[in-house]
Amino acid sequence: MHPGRAGRPVRTGGPVPLRDQDPRRIGDYRLIGRLGEGGMGHVYLARSDRGRTVAVKLVRAELAGQDAFRTRFRREVRAARRVGGEWTAPVLDADTEAETPWVATGYIAGPSLQQTVGGGTKLPERTVRILAAGLARALESVHAAGIIHRDLKPSNVLLTLDGPRVIDFGIARALEAVTDHGVTRTGEAVGSPGFMAPEQVRGDDLTPACDVFCLGSVLAYAATGRSPFGTPESQVHAVMYRIAEAEPDLAAVPEGLRPLVSACLAKDPAARPSPAQLVAWAERDAAALAGTTADDEPWLPGALVARLGRGAVELLEAEHPETGGDPATAPAPAPAPRRRRGATTALIIASALALAGAGAGGAYFLLRNDHATTEDNGATGGGGSGGTPAGRIPAAFLGTWEASADGSADVRRFTLAQGAAGDTVLTMTASGAAYSCTFSAALRSAGPPVRLGPSRVVSGPATSCRPGAPSTLEKTDEGLRRSFDGDGGASALTYRKVR
Repeated sequence: MHPGRAGRPVRTGGPVPLRDQDPRRIGDYRLIGRLGEGGMGHVYLARSDRGRTVAVKLVRAELAGQDAFRTRFRREVRAARRVGGEWTAPVLDADTEAETPWVATGYIAGPSLQQTVGGGTKLPERTVRILAAGLARALESVHAAGIIHRDLKPSNVLLTLDGPRVIDFGIARALEAVTDHGVTRTGEAVGSPGFMAPEQVRGDDLTPACDVFCLGSVLAYAATGRSPFGTPESQVHAVMYRIAEAEPDLAAVPEGLRPLVSACLAKDPAARPSPAQLVAWAERDAAALAGTTADDEPWLPGALVARLGRGAVELLEAEHPETGGDPATAPAPAPAPRRRRGATTALIIASALALAGAGAGGAYFLLRNDHATTEDNGATGGGGSGGTPAGRIPAAFLGTWEASADGSADVRRFTLAQGAAGDTVLTMTASGAAYSCTFSAALRSAGPPVRLGPSRVVSGPATSCRPGAPSTLEKTDEGLRRSFDGDGGASALTYRKVR
């Protein structure tokens, strides 16, 4: 038996290549790479036909064949669609009636708390307070939809520049439908020892207060790098006993955080604070510390901010691994829909990458647009009529390119991929000391020169990241020159190829 592995995706720093046996499409989504796998199934990075980046969870075949699981999975997906708020990854689409059911959620381009702290980076007190407020708000949204998360743990908390995000809410409950005394038919326990509540350990009925206890363990882990009920070397049953019967070890938790964490870890569910009380508590204490930091200082330590910027670029490159030639034919078929009833997109979101920053307006000047604010299929200033020309982008233009704005340390990096007119072919990051923006642009004509439509903001603060005018890419002796249409366009930059 392998306690604690059910529903626990094995997450890496980003997507890894698809295997031969992996499908290439699931529903309306083209798979880009693998994000992980767990007791529920496999998780893939994918893009919709409209260019939205999502995470698709494909249920294991052995679970798909069990009526009890299907019934619970269908119910939980329906409930998860109702979860709103900015602190969770929304459920965008699902097909619970397919031969192999799947669910698609918004993709959060950030490392998990487990990856971050497990790698030796304990979070400072201010960051943990902001983390507490964000996670408590996420629980408010989850509980308002009638869901108990049941598996709030470091690997289900993702970190972005504008706050934490909670994923996989409600999923553990579907697995419970196919368990025998808390153990799945594949011999795995539901829940994650070290991040369970006493009532979960005892098998009692659960209430939303269960998630508050788990939140307390997550906060202690963020501040100290270890569970308050044992180390990774501890025996699972010893950890579960301590959760149910012993007091948590909070000696390494900063003194200012200890009352909040201790309150969450009360053995009696009725004695724990509600998520709303936690939000007020954490935000009040964070405000008391505000005088010691600059107003525009990111909530995460500088090293993590830099890591998120690098991760955004890696994601762009993962989305476009091939820079020439036609896409390969899929070696494996997608799961065939059995009954496609009600499997429609529930939410439309503007951002697929949850990256944002604060402060500086350098990116605004890079891609500002004083004229065009919407995309159309017309030509630029001297263009012709009707649709955009067809054709292939010359191979010399494809790949990843980089430049510095105005000779400063502010870096602009974009990846240009092959595509047809109207496809999103350029994805770009613009980053500086106090901001990080991600943009995309569609192909208008393949050229040469290559003409792109107006740039769209994929992620980033509105104060720093603005949509841009249509642009043109031209090959020069120095590299690739990008210029913008109209008098209000940003200054042209010449990029050098980095891969």
